[in-house]
Amino acid sequence: AGEYRFDTAASALTVYDRIARGDIFYYELVVPEGKNMFDIAAAVQGLGLFSSGDFLAAAGDPSLIRDLDPNAPSLEGYLFPSTYRITRQTTPKRLCRIMTDKFREVWHNMQSTRNVHDTVTLASMVEKEGKLAGERPVIAAVFENRLRIGMKLDCDPTTIYAALLNHSYRGTIYRSDLNSEQPYNTYRHAGLPPGPIANPGLPSLQAVLEPAPSKALYFVARPDGSGGHTFSETIAAH
Repeated sequence: AGEYRFDTAASALTVYDRIARGDIFYYELVVPEGKNMFDIAAAVQGLGLFSSGDFLAAAGDPSLIRDLDPNAPSLEGYLFPSTYRITRQTTPKRLCRIMTDKFREVWHNMQSTRNVHDTVTLASMVEKEGKLAGERPVIAAVFENRLRIGMKLDCDPTTIYAALLNHSYRGTIYRSDLNSEQPYNTYRHAGLPPGPIANPGLPSLQAVLEPAPSKALYFVARPDGSGGHTFSETIAAH
């Protein structure tokens, strides 16, 4: 049983052979590192399997991950980035289970005793800020340093995510977004946001578990288009 694709005319024997072998047609869902559940919902809808709203409803239920993270507000952060082969019979909830099972596998292989919620939340921010793999441990160190002294994280991607949750994101950050009291806006609230803002990959998780030995408190994107940053320990240097 399943869906089969025939791109050219086929004999009855060929059809029979493919069905006997179970050569089922799969849809390939590619989830890059750093995509959030809104991005994944759009990708699934683009495959024509089910609506983005149906996927978001399933991803908004954190019950699949409650045992690892009792404080998870949704499955955001636990829909592990990978390439998934799914069929037309795959439901939104089944897809969420497949993706969270992949996260479980990765997390258990890391053998970490760190708090899952805080680690994944911070890793999602590192993922969104760090375009260069070598900088992610330093960015993780900046956030850890700020958290340690009670300094606001001032992370632009959290402001964007807050606007997405409020259905008010307009493609760029406005002053009203920075002033928003939405709990995910780290320009207004100190500490970590309530949960992850994207789905981090393994390198970002590792960066949070092993941050660089840096005292930096600030970083700014270099204007050379490289995706790299300049890190500073003082506001004057920044």
